[in-house]
Amino acid sequence: MTARILVVDDIPANVKLLEVRLVAEYFEVLTASDGFQALEICDKEKVDVILLDIMMPGMDGFEVCKKLKANPETAHIPVVMVTALDQASDRVRGLEAGADDFLTKPVNDVQLMTRVKSLVRLKTLTDELRLRAATTRNIGMEEVLANGRIGMAELPKILLLDERPSSYERIQTMLQGSATVDVETDPQAGFFKAAEKDYSTVIISTGFSGYDPLRICSQLRSLDRTRFLPIILISEPGEDDRILRALDLGINDYLVRPIDKQELVARLRTQVRRKHYNDELRANVTQTIEMAVTDGLTGLHNRRYLDSHLQSLFDRAVARSQPLSVMITDIDRFKVINDTYGHDGGDEVLREFSRRLRKNVRGIDLACRYGGEEFVIVMPETEPHVAHQVAERIRQHIETEPFMVSGGARQVNVTTSAGVASIGERISTVADLLKEADTALYEAKAGGRNKVVAIAA
Repeated sequence: MTARILVVDDIPANVKLLEVRLVAEYFEVLTASDGFQALEICDKEKVDVILLDIMMPGMDGFEVCKKLKANPETAHIPVVMVTALDQASDRVRGLEAGADDFLTKPVNDVQLMTRVKSLVRLKTLTDELRLRAATTRNIGMEEVLANGRIGMAELPKILLLDERPSSYERIQTMLQGSATVDVETDPQAGFFKAAEKDYSTVIISTGFSGYDPLRICSQLRSLDRTRFLPIILISEPGEDDRILRALDLGINDYLVRPIDKQELVARLRTQVRRKHYNDELRANVTQTIEMAVTDGLTGLHNRRYLDSHLQSLFDRAVARSQPLSVMITDIDRFKVINDTYGHDGGDEVLREFSRRLRKNVRGIDLACRYGGEEFVIVMPETEPHVAHQVAERIRQHIETEPFMVSGGARQVNVTTSAGVASIGERISTVADLLKEADTALYEAKAGGRNKVVAIAA
């Protein structure tokens, strides 16, 4: 694992010490001696994690962190505050300023590397999601990270896995008013509960008797539904090796007993905010994919999807010696409809036409808007005569039921013409298949419209 780490400290010896440790682990290191220089570097360079000192002249680390998290261009960069201050209030202040983690000087090597590696993994995931979402119309997505309140009006729902009543009752009390906590004392039952319900974070105690809690971490990371669910480990003093293994398995954060209430709440808030941000990005990516392959007016697949998927269906049919038929249909005299009822009326007709197409085809059939008032239906495993029957059924359904326009105030009679083609001796490519169907459609139009023509294979 490699990444670019920015070390910010006004004391050169501290910078050099961290730089040597990080370079030994094959990280690339950038350095800054004050907050102003750090902000400038982040504006110009790609930075994966920032190690930020708090006590600096001119602008302290708290202010630097706030500025980084307030900027949509840098808000996603994980920040670890590194300081000689050892008060819980200082750690909480740093986390509330937007920091993702906190290390106290002198920095423990295990804690340094585990924190950095965990945050690098998180940054890598976030970068991938941000890249995929970059072309969408959903602007302002980056601000979700900077504003943890967006979409988080309700208390986060937390699953706590802990078998000791004295421990889980204390944690429940600490989180009262900050989260809704479900407690599960059986680790396997907890795993199934995490997989079945929608939790914001899972907190796992290492204090199970006769059971390795890291097995739960591993299982959660191996299941698709919980792969990105934040995990916080509650460990005992002296469990550095277990913490290191847990971070390698993909947990997001850890606390060592005795637990400070404010730090627990702050770290939990950080994980919930990060989860919300990445959930928004994933949803945005899904929306992007849907937008890329779906016609916005009719809800049918668009030509881009047809061009990609038809080739796969064609190749499979040829390889398996199975029939495949295609119907191209369009609305007769659609320009007259647009001229008479306006483009709004034309859109109403297109939407209803699409609805009737979907109603008359099977789930395995592919219905697409080809462009304008032209549509394509791909029918796998369908013989030519069956495809002709389907096209004729659609034609009759269009003709016999008037379309409503102007919000249902007016009726318009609509007809359609269709051309059908199937895989045969003359057809060796997808282009041949579409050309044959298009030729059949032209014949239907030339023959008086409102009819189906199928060209024999």
